[in-house]
Amino acid sequence: MTESQPLSEHTADVIVVGAGPAGSTTAYYLAKAGLDVLLLEKTAFPREKVCGDGLTPRATKQLVSMGIDISEEAGWLRNKGLRIIGGGVRLQLDWPDLAAYPDYGLVRKRDDFDEQLARQAQKAGARLHERCNVGAPIIDDRTGRITGVHAKLGDADSKEKREVTFHAPLVVAADGNSTRLSLAMGLHRREDRPMGVAVRTYFTSPRHDDDYLESWLELWDKRGPGEDRLLPGYGWIFGMGDGTSNVGLGVLNTTSSFKELDWREVLKAWCASMPEDWGYTPENMTIPIRGAALPMAFNRQPHYTKGLLLVGDAGGMVNPFNGEGIAYAMESGQIAADVIVQAHARATPAQRELALQRYPKVLKDTYGGYYTLGRAFVKLIGNPKVMKIATQRGLTHPILMKFTLKMLANLTDPTGGDAMDRIINGLSKVAPKA
Repeated sequence: MTESQPLSEHTADVIVVGAGPAGSTTAYYLAKAGLDVLLLEKTAFPREKVCGDGLTPRATKQLVSMGIDISEEAGWLRNKGLRIIGGGVRLQLDWPDLAAYPDYGLVRKRDDFDEQLARQAQKAGARLHERCNVGAPIIDDRTGRITGVHAKLGDADSKEKREVTFHAPLVVAADGNSTRLSLAMGLHRREDRPMGVAVRTYFTSPRHDDDYLESWLELWDKRGPGEDRLLPGYGWIFGMGDGTSNVGLGVLNTTSSFKELDWREVLKAWCASMPEDWGYTPENMTIPIRGAALPMAFNRQPHYTKGLLLVGDAGGMVNPFNGEGIAYAMESGQIAADVIVQAHARATPAQRELALQRYPKVLKDTYGGYYTLGRAFVKLIGNPKVMKIATQRGLTHPILMKFTLKMLANLTDPTGGDAMDRIINGLSKVAPKA
């Protein structure tokens, strides 16, 4: 394919809205294949994003594929696995040895992480516009297809905002959970899919260089009066390697207490119950507690319609088993780019459309069955009693927990794996791909 020249400053082969992990990965692979890509980001880098900052081997693989330098010299902290705490048990599990994925994860703050991906997309040839706030889609009256976007360029604070329009035959919505672009195209959230919320903060702490990501499976509301209450969710402690720990909670909406509780207060109380020498006290907090939604299990569909493709959080790609979003954001970006490149090379609009219709099918083949299992899991653990029994019984069986880790982190070899891999892959294959 000959490399596309920019048709004009505001016209491209593809517009990608949002330069988070999903958008930057999409733009990187499109630009690398020779397409002219506009990558539009509403803020300026570096920018904060609410996240646990912990990356599993699945996300690590994506970074390697994009040619990112993930050495410790480049500021990445490696982790060996997951430490699980619950039911009075503490179990340390190494990431599995697999042919398909590395045996280590990484930790990196999101402001810096996201910028690295965006700059990598730029290096590949994507045209990045920061402080570019995308508004309404431009829709062709005859066909109902999206043909571009209206946007405002300029600082959030500045009065001088320039209104511009960008045009392209294809637009990728990588604008996160709120995805105004998808809503403007009539794609609404599916209420039958689970939703999570994450709240987190950072503390200066001696535990900052932990080799393991730490997950607490029992989340107690200790704010009284009366007995402590077991809540449906999990806590995490991830050492950042820079003198701080990322401490947060992930909570599911499959529970009656989801809306009634102030999760920031729950996080404060949870931190207050930690050993004093860990330093998770208000005076050691480096930034205020912030929260974000975790859209799970394909909670917005269809993933392709009328020239618009959804990637990452915009398409509800977060893994319902563990709340991980970055790996799936990047993987969906790579899948979308691959489909777009193939469609772009076709001769007629009908052939291009046929190629683009593959995108939701590939996503369903890749994740549909696994996410269906995840939705069933989420319903189960929405009941704190089930979670308590599972924690008390399961954590005392290391082999069962090794299986659970592979299942929760979606880490199996697709072919030629061990018996555990074959069981998990088999379950994912037979589950409905909804």
